[in-house]
Amino acid sequence: MTAEQGKAEKLEALREMLQNGPGEPILDPLLEEQKASIRRRALLLLDQRARSRAELQRRLRDLDFDPELVDEVLADLERVNLIDDELFAREWVRQRHQVRGKSRRHLDRELQEKGVAPALRTAALEQIEPEDEADTARTLAEKKARSIRQAPADRKEYDKYLRRIVGVLARRGYSEGLSFHIAKTALDSRIAEL
Repeated sequence: MTAEQGKAEKLEALREMLQNGPGEPILDPLLEEQKASIRRRALLLLDQRARSRAELQRRLRDLDFDPELVDEVLADLERVNLIDDELFAREWVRQRHQVRGKSRRHLDRELQEKGVAPALRTAALEQIEPEDEADTARTLAEKKARSIRQAPADRKEYDKYLRRIVGVLARRGYSEGLSFHIAKTALDSRIAEL
């Protein structure tokens, strides 16, 4: 079928519809108004920051919108790529690891809370190499260690400084063993400087 034939068929179908009268309306104005309200709220939420489909769905349903209409609107937004869980997960991991120094484990938990599918979480987390994670932890520990202004007077004070550095790493989800080793190295290096 040529493009001209396709256009002719569409025009003929339109003429036939107009000659036979209105029949069933093409759009339900009330339904479209309800969907427009949901769409408007979804776009406001997306304007604040990128969100996963599940996160948007939860927020919109919490606002007492009809769950079926919410799903229809979200499907529309996915079709036009305003919602893309794969892209969302990749960007979430990239940004939160680089800027905030979050560990893979912590980021996986965050993505899980946001309703991102396990396969998409795994793919997004693969962009963090183990060496990068250790380097980020080392940078965080060294930064915290630089806040120490004087060498510890005794073992008790040393342990207090060490706990503070380990705490910075633990809050970002780094493993206990890695956190302790990196924190101790950073603290000892800072004490040698002082």
